[in-house]
Amino acid sequence: MTNSHPHHRAARPPRAALRSALLGAPLLVAALLPALVHAQGLRPTGRLGASTPLSRPATSGPRPADFIVVVVNSEPITNNEVAAKLVRTEQQLAQQGGAMPAREVLARQVLERLINEKAQIQLAHEAGVKVDDAAVDQAELGVATQNQISVAELRQRLAQDGLSVAQFRADLRNQLLLTKLRERELDSRIRVTEADIDQFIQEKQDGADTAGVEINLAQILVAVPENIDAAQLASAQARAERAAARARSGEDFAALARELSDAPDRDRTGGQFGLRSPDRLPPLFIEATKSLPAGGIAGPVRSGAGFHVLKVVERRQANLPAMTVTQSRARHILLRPGPQLSESVAVERLADFRRRILAGQSDFATLAREHSQDGSAREGGDLGWVNPGQFVPEFEEAVNRLTPGQISQPLVSRFGVHLIQLQERRENRLGPREQRDVVRGLVREKKLEEAYLTWAQDVRGRAYVEYREPPQ
Repeated sequence: MTNSHPHHRAARPPRAALRSALLGAPLLVAALLPALVHAQGLRPTGRLGASTPLSRPATSGPRPADFIVVVVNSEPITNNEVAAKLVRTEQQLAQQGGAMPAREVLARQVLERLINEKAQIQLAHEAGVKVDDAAVDQAELGVATQNQISVAELRQRLAQDGLSVAQFRADLRNQLLLTKLRERELDSRIRVTEADIDQFIQEKQDGADTAGVEINLAQILVAVPENIDAAQLASAQARAERAAARARSGEDFAALARELSDAPDRDRTGGQFGLRSPDRLPPLFIEATKSLPAGGIAGPVRSGAGFHVLKVVERRQANLPAMTVTQSRARHILLRPGPQLSESVAVERLADFRRRILAGQSDFATLAREHSQDGSAREGGDLGWVNPGQFVPEFEEAVNRLTPGQISQPLVSRFGVHLIQLQERRENRLGPREQRDVVRGLVREKKLEEAYLTWAQDVRGRAYVEYREPPQ
């Protein structure tokens, strides 16, 4: 099995970077807003603050006058946009449970997330990145499938929660656009060498005190911008020390993170990184928490980003990389959109192929040989036996949802439009070379996470952001 086909990849990018939530941080499009679909529809009221007021758009009666809150480069973000996003964020947090940060704090975080998203979307447009309607249709179907309902039922539930189909699809389009941009900007930068793999393995072997251990840390970040003066630095440090004191006094750390942290994912994760091996966390964090038990608080510790207050949420012995994996054997028909074939027409053509195959009027392999624009066409679309992580994520997600013999709906990926059939699954023991491929994926994931954070900060730093005073 080689990686000659365009939809193959030696290692998948990090899950966090491949998922797209309508609320900001990138999550898998097929998993978008399951909480929103079932949300009860909170209707909070209040104001963002003296400099950036926020009033919830009316759901009935005359709509209040809207106004510009922030201009990002030349594009505005309005009060109604922030209010709508805030309601959706509160709905998601309510579904997740736990403490809710103060509304003014959450509103500022939502506004900052909208600014970051607006800057990235503008960059995508400048780079000529586009999302076809067929891709949005596919994403909408993915949301419905994830929630085990039809698209019509999904739209009904969205309407019940006060979200229009048009807005939902616009959000889907934006997140698909951002995913495409991030893949374009970051994927080509990541290189994993054999030396990287050797170093990773050597560090595992040498790190007897941490080998096989996973740790979940949570952080409160007090950001320190460049060119800060001494007074501002002292103020930031004092703010971090107050946060640490409150954490040590027993206050809920997730609530503190949502209230005080400057990290972009604080309201979604409560500051938690999730269980990770020590090599996937900054050495500064490992050093500061190495002697702490679960529940212990460290910091503030200083990094290039600012001051960090850290909590050890959990430590546990990690499972070693699996020696046996579940392999899939699939085949596909690939159509590549271009000047003579739009993406929507390609989707319709593959949907027709699917109907003909299911009706017994055509054979999958024959159609693949006649129509597929992939190197596998001469093999009837057969891709051979593949380990987890060798397909690009959107393709692999589709394969994983199939049962043997089942044919997918047309799938839009970065390489074209696919019709996929899962033929078989089996358990297979990994050899030394395949185990190195697993390590390659882990190293690539780590590098992608680091590259994404740096890239997102750079995009935000280059944007011109003007905060507007509210009308009097």
